Amino acid sequence: MPESISDRKRSHLELCESSPVEYAGKTTLLEEVDFVHDALPELAVDEVQVGTELLGKRLRAPLLITGMTGGTEEAAAVNRALARVAEAKGIAFGLGSQRAMHRSPALAHTFEVRAEAPTTLVLANIGIVQAAALSTAEVEALARAIGADALCVHLNPAQELIQAEGDRDFRGGVRTLTRLARELPFPVVVKETGCGLSRRVAERLVAAGIRTADVSGAGGTSWVKVEALRADEAARELGGVFADWGIPTAAALLACRGLGLDLIASGGIRSGLDVAKSVALGARLAGVALPVFRAYREGGVAAAGAFVDRLIVGLRTAMVLTGARDLEALGHAPLVLGGRLREWVLAGGGA
Repeated sequence: MPESISDRKRSHLELCESSPVEYAGKTTLLEEVDFVHDALPELAVDEVQVGTELLGKRLRAPLLITGMTGGTEEAAAVNRALARVAEAKGIAFGLGSQRAMHRSPALAHTFEVRAEAPTTLVLANIGIVQAAALSTAEVEALARAIGADALCVHLNPAQELIQAEGDRDFRGGVRTLTRLARELPFPVVVKETGCGLSRRVAERLVAAGIRTADVSGAGGTSWVKVEALRADEAARELGGVFADWGIPTAAALLACRGLGLDLIASGGIRSGLDVAKSVALGARLAGVALPVFRAYREGGVAAAGAFVDRLIVGLRTAMVLTGARDLEALGHAPLVLGGRLREWVLAGGGA
């Protein structure tokens, strides 16, 4: 019997909790970014402002818990718990793919988080291939059903090609995004799923009417590795070949900036310093998934909230040490870029 979507989602959570699912041979290249230290910052920590705005909502910190799961009772508990964290900390929250919900409307409750997060910026989620097969009205209904503020359309061809039951036809993506951006009454956010966005792709997004993108670069969770771990022998071998495929997060940010997109940096964000570097490279928000999920698994809502607090403390510390009073100033902080990152910028046409 073919594996159901719910079974697949359950497997994904189990693997992400305890298996080696992160990139092994490729990093985010955020380690290739250094700030110039300011020994005389003329700032108090309490003066530093880390609030920002995205998609019409004010956030207390430039953070997003990115979409992970849905479609099972276990996923419902994870979504509700992490949505409570987002609400308490004043940050944004993304849901996992609602493909399961579209196929089985009875699973809608596994994505419903508004009771836990009444004021949070909540992002619905659907894959580009699935969105192409749905009418705009059907896509709108999926987002409306959970009270989302915007829709994330995720791009994940590398993951799908390793997944035994994955998609194999990715035609019509630009046409679908153009339609949704034009016809939906709320914003569309386009995100990769751990392999990064190139400048060429970002330019096509802008031409399609997209104004917000999550670069979701390489260096964090490799969904190719996740799928390889649950695949048959042939797919496992292919997954091993492509386990480190993708554009590092720092390189993707540099490639996509300067095009008028509000950028979200996810993929291997593990510290407040990573958040600060992402903002300095052009991101409006930084997104985290695996570390906050693992913190929740280890210690519940309190541990997940403490992890978010550590990100914010690290961000504030970096801002004081660069003399940046707010995120706009941090975005103009002088940076030293390492050689490997510069090579990516030259190859990818980044700004």
